[in-house]
Amino acid sequence: MPPRLILNADDFGLTRGINRAIAELHQAGVLTSATLMATGPAFDDAVAIARANPTLGVGCHITLVDGIPIAHPQSIPSLLGGDAKTLRSSIVDFTQALLRGEIREDDIEREALAQLQKLQRAGIDVTHIDTHKHTHLFPAVGRPLLHLAERTSIGAIRNPFEPAWTNKLGHGTLLRRLALKLVDRLQPRFLRLPQILHGHVITTDGTFGISATGDLNPRTLAETLAALPPDGVFELCCHPGYNDTDLDAIPTRLRASRDTEREALLTVVPQIMSQPNAPQLIHYGNLGSLGALRDLGRFQPNTGYEKVL
Repeated sequence: MPPRLILNADDFGLTRGINRAIAELHQAGVLTSATLMATGPAFDDAVAIARANPTLGVGCHITLVDGIPIAHPQSIPSLLGGDAKTLRSSIVDFTQALLRGEIREDDIEREALAQLQKLQRAGIDVTHIDTHKHTHLFPAVGRPLLHLAERTSIGAIRNPFEPAWTNKLGHGTLLRRLALKLVDRLQPRFLRLPQILHGHVITTDGTFGISATGDLNPRTLAETLAALPPDGVFELCCHPGYNDTDLDAIPTRLRASRDTEREALLTVVPQIMSQPNAPQLIHYGNLGSLGALRDLGRFQPNTGYEKVL
């Protein structure tokens, strides 16, 4: 059986240009999944695109760093920056506070639930969870998110660690590769979290494209897809879009690279899919028992109005 591959775009809902790229790539058959930001300025436009493209798997891109929270600020004080109104603006600040034990898991759970339920109330069947800046690689974030996933009928979560076979390719900057190697020490703890260990929430065998973020061009994408193992389930994490005036208003380091990634997907994925033993393209909603129910038309996603906490 060939490997199964999820082609997932992050930052759905951040700008209309990113949304347009995701729609175009999915319709071209080179993108199967996207994770929607409940806090994104172009959220309503993204919801309209998702509802017009029901074969696109849509997850929730939980945002705990940078931006305006969905929950009332007074209910999540440990997640907030110095103004006590917005989320911490720096992943370094967030990580340091997390490691010092200053961020409460119930605050994470409360804000994450507000984001998830915003999607569900908009009519989105949320296929999976991932996080902005991959914060759920820390157990103190992964634990409450997995608890929520189990209680809100969300059957999958991103494995936020690169598989070992991608390290040999040498993509991305040396500093980024060293940082990812350092956080790899957390992977055993992630895989031992009870919902994953017992299969209540499914994950993949790894996510590639993390080390190459900002440098995912046709060459690096072709080399990575050519190195896919003969079996397993993997995710490509990518950030395609249009580098337009809307993006100019967003604080992000990923600008011209969004055009590059869009063109790389359009160029490389059809070439890979034309080869023998090409991967099977899926999205997270196809995995596990919930995926089987979706195939049978018997899955009833949460409405977003359920009492969870």
